Amino acid sequence: MRPSEGTEDRRTTDVLVIGGGVIGLVTAWRAARRGLTVAVVDPEPGGGAARVAAGMLAAVTELHYGEETLLGLNLSSAARYPAFVAELEEAAGLGVGYRACGTLAVALDADDRAHLRELHALQTRCGLASEWLSGRDCRRLEPMLAPGVRGGLRVDGDHQVDPRRLAAALLVACERAGVVLHRALAERLSVAGDRARGVVLRDGTELTAGQTVLAAGSLSGRLAGLPPAVVPPVRPVKGQVLRLRIPAPYAPFLSRTVRAVVRGSHVYLVPRENGELVVGATSEELGWDTTVTAGGVYELLRDAHELVPGLTELPLTETLAGLRPGSPDNAPLLGPSALPGLHLATGHYRNGVLLTPVTGDVMAEVLTTGVLPDEARPFSPRRFPAVLSARQEQPA
Repeated sequence: MRPSEGTEDRRTTDVLVIGGGVIGLVTAWRAARRGLTVAVVDPEPGGGAARVAAGMLAAVTELHYGEETLLGLNLSSAARYPAFVAELEEAAGLGVGYRACGTLAVALDADDRAHLRELHALQTRCGLASEWLSGRDCRRLEPMLAPGVRGGLRVDGDHQVDPRRLAAALLVACERAGVVLHRALAERLSVAGDRARGVVLRDGTELTAGQTVLAAGSLSGRLAGLPPAVVPPVRPVKGQVLRLRIPAPYAPFLSRTVRAVVRGSHVYLVPRENGELVVGATSEELGWDTTVTAGGVYELLRDAHELVPGLTELPLTETLAGLRPGSPDNAPLLGPSALPGLHLATGHYRNGVLLTPVTGDVMAEVLTTGVLPDEARPFSPRRFPAVLSARQEQPA
């Protein structure tokens, strides 16, 4: 009998990961590849925010003022993606839809053009490769763009991946690596002798581990039993997304990700190799609400139509909403917490899919050596000296 098949062995492991989204799964997979016994607790492993995410690996075009430190981590993770994808696809026997197709960020009016010019200048100061194009050159690259496009930035270094396929591949890779999957809800953190010892499941089952990783996305602060000093200051940020189908007569509709700011709102269109077009995304501070609203759908379609008018001819196949795990500085919390035995891998906000490779590597290093790599030290959970947000009510 394999160790993972025995009841007691299934309840005691070197590492216990709470959360089975892409961050939790990559942590478990990488730790298992380093020789540790690992278990994951999640009612629906392979789900989470990645089910909704567009999967843009946009380290360059996602650059925001004041986030230059995060940029370094984003670029590091983006550079790892080709090798990471090759290793994962071999381990799982599944593709993840990785495409090195680039991004075109465009402006529709003078204000947007000025904003893009400022972004281009910031990118240049940070040593990032991007090319300014005229409106005519933008339409030459993407003929479906609106005639009123005033200019844009071409970024060939921004790529994409299909988050749903990524999560599915990570789940299979974990299973093949011997990771134990507990398809249940973690109810409470177990703490004994001022050290994290595992979790208690909703049915009362106790799971023990030498090290516990809290990787539950926007729900990370909801786990009962967390000492107040280590509750991660993570909040849910709602994002609504649309999926459309590109019929064969319309293909190729777009050859790369296209994004813009329309009336102050960000909108992006991500074409998939399977003929799907993802349009997103709203950003709403509405607590735990995941309702798809008529207003959200209307605004996304309105803004996307201004960018690519032909979009209105495409069949709408799916509308959905998810919760990004936001942190006070929009950066992840990675590594040991103030409670011995408890590590955090959460708060990735809009960069969860992008940061998947580097998060797996960082957490595996912490779990096997106890050392937080230099590139992750600015993102230690201990940068927040006290709990910055009170525990919110459980979602209904």
